[in-house]
Amino acid sequence: MRAVILAGGLGTRLRPYTTVLPKPLMPIGDTPILEVLVRQLARHKICELTVTLGHLGKLIRTYFGDGSHLGVRIDYSMESQPLGTMGPLKLIPDLPEDFLVLNGDILTDLSFSDFFRKHRESGAGFTISSFPREVETNLGVLETNETGQLVGFREKPKLPFEASMGIYALKRSVVDDIPAGRPFGFDDLMLQLIQYGKFPNVIRHEGFWLDVGRHEDFERAQVYFTDLKSSLLEAGE
Repeated sequence: MRAVILAGGLGTRLRPYTTVLPKPLMPIGDTPILEVLVRQLARHKICELTVTLGHLGKLIRTYFGDGSHLGVRIDYSMESQPLGTMGPLKLIPDLPEDFLVLNGDILTDLSFSDFFRKHRESGAGFTISSFPREVETNLGVLETNETGQLVGFREKPKLPFEASMGIYALKRSVVDDIPAGRPFGFDDLMLQLIQYGKFPNVIRHEGFWLDVGRHEDFERAQVYFTDLKSSLLEAGE
């Protein structure tokens, strides 16, 4: 199986650390985030990896090399300009019929192989792994009827939503819908697919997931990783 790991972002939310170190090389415990992800993919027999590079990409290439010491084969795709989350896929010429795409800054116990199998069985063009989250409002929420009368009230309710985990499976044909040579994000592609009637599938994950993109999340990851290191690195065995 083939996976594309998106590792070319600027990591602005983790500055000043990411002015000298690319976000995927930020250490969780004693292990860079991206190495945790690569080792998980290897355990799921996903061993053909393409890493997209941008900001400080030479450091990532130097650290991982060809990936053989981690039991995978890594090649690289370099952006000459920032292309967003989906734009870099346009630069990769040899994508298979179905493949995974993952952000390079996530911690999860998701079974990548199981997620990929469900994607292929569904026949979907694009599949998103989602995670249930809640946002707590700081306001009283009014529920009104069509005549403007108050019929319900909730004080600072928690509102549930589905968050994208930054883990996707897609068919090569979807890349045809991505414009070349300009930034094109996940949001752009999702709205375009919906407009075209090519509705993506969503598969909810009920386990563990953390997007290590902000200072507070990076600090939380240090705590979680101490307790979950074995389960994260052995997920799917």
